[in-house]
Amino acid sequence: MRFAESVEIAADVDRVWEVQTDVERWPEWTPSVTAARRLEPGPLALGSTARLEQPRLRPSVWRVTEIEPPYSFVWESAGPGVRSRGEHRLVPLEDGRTRAELVLVQTGPLAGLIGLLAGSMMRRYLRQEADGLRRRCEAR
Repeated sequence: MRFAESVEIAADVDRVWEVQTDVERWPEWTPSVTAARRLEPGPLALGSTARLEQPRLRPSVWRVTEIEPPYSFVWESAGPGVRSRGEHRLVPLEDGRTRAELVLVQTGPLAGLIGLLAGSMMRRYLRQEADGLRRRCEAR
C-alpha cells in the first residue's frame, strides 16, 4: 500500500529541513504523533533511530535508511506482518517556497489488510503531518 501527501510551504528548504528533522518536537505541530524520542544524540543521520507513538497505533522504532540533507530522508519500521517506509522529500521552488512530499509505503503479508482497515487513518495522519509542517515553518 502507498499513501502520499504534499504541501507547499512559504519557507526555504533549510527552514523546512530544520523543522522536519527535529523529530522530538513533532508532537508540538502534528496531532498524528503523540510522543517522539530520538534514541541517540546528534543530528539526524544514516542509521539514526527514533521511537514514535501515534494515536491508535503501536509504538514503533524508525531507522533512517537514506538521507540527503537538506532534501530528503527515508526511514523504515517493521512490525508483525508489515514493513513501513516513510519518505520525506523537500523540493525547493523558484520563489523561495518549498514543496514537502510525504510518502508512506507498507509491504508485507498484512500490508493489504492494514491498508483496507486503516487506510483512511494513514491518509489523515499524512495530511495532518503535511499541514502541521506548513504551519510550523510559516509561523516564524
